[in-house]
Amino acid sequence: MSPRIAVVGAGIAGASVAFALARRGAAVTIIDDGSPGQATAASAGIIAPWVSTATGPFYDLYAAGGAYYPVLLEQLAEAGITRTDYRRTGSLIVNRDAALLHAAEERVRARVEVAGSVAGEVQRLTNAEARQLFPALAEDVEAVLLTGGGRVDGRTLRDALLTAAGTLGAQRITSDAQLVKDGARTAVRVEDGLLDADAVVVAAGAWSAQLLEAAHAPVPVAPQRGQITHLRLEGADTSAWPTIAPLSHHYIVAFDGGRVAVGATRETGSGFDPRVTAAGQLQVLQDALGIAPGLAEATVLETRVGLRPLADHGLPVVGTLPGHADVWVASGYGPAGLTMGPLLGDILARGVLGEDVPELAPLAP
Repeated sequence: MSPRIAVVGAGIAGASVAFALARRGAAVTIIDDGSPGQATAASAGIIAPWVSTATGPFYDLYAAGGAYYPVLLEQLAEAGITRTDYRRTGSLIVNRDAALLHAAEERVRARVEVAGSVAGEVQRLTNAEARQLFPALAEDVEAVLLTGGGRVDGRTLRDALLTAAGTLGAQRITSDAQLVKDGARTAVRVEDGLLDADAVVVAAGAWSAQLLEAAHAPVPVAPQRGQITHLRLEGADTSAWPTIAPLSHHYIVAFDGGRVAVGATRETGSGFDPRVTAAGQLQVLQDALGIAPGLAEATVLETRVGLRPLADHGLPVVGTLPGHADVWVASGYGPAGLTMGPLLGDILARGVLGEDVPELAPLAP
């Protein structure tokens, strides 16, 4: 009999775990209540960990997530899913400080030597060359191009993973969820009653801590609000524009159809408050126009707000709960969920199904 696994949460964490479990023959049920503020639905979608300023174990995990993407795309194709809106358009590191940019270039070159072909090549560009690739850039910035940098639409990828899981037999329930003890097992209470399972995966993003606290198993994850604004440049073909990384907290990501996403705020301590604020909107636009003044005449389409699940110690919280052998957690990905999520979902699925997964030891709750 196939193991019965309940996955609470249908963002990138939950969708990735569900797909990985379904691929391995588990009977998966995905529960999600559709609360506003899901981080995946608002994410920028940059898949270029090698240009990040992150270091240490977080960077190692980040880079591994980026390297996993070709495998993920093959797995989805095998399940009949070919649309993820993933594209390797390159990533431009831009800055006005030549020394800072040089240091970034050296760091990225060293990382690319280790990462191999998935990261592409590193090229130093003049301002004119950079503006040929991204015409809206300021005329006084210099740039370094990483050709392997990519981008993906978070909503499309999430839906692709959920659809693929569904084709492999996964079921979905729209409902609130509570963890309850049912004899020796942990079950999930949904609106229609009790859902029995051999194991439960809590992948509810910023809400994971609330869910587990009610089950007397707290984890160090809290919401961090991120506001990201989507613009449209009428008549512009932005499909091949690279992502922009200014060596700061903000970024710019171009998609097809003249759509350009700019962001994002990092509002630690925001609580569960998925509002667009005046201060957040101002910051996002000032940051973007400071690097790319050519976006000034773009139409403002919408501002999306995501509540990132931010872990206290900086690393994701992934693994089985101490004292709860049948409860697993996949949360705390912060702003790196779309890059790390698929890889961690695959590793966690192996653990849930009984394999040894030493990779998760540093991430244990």
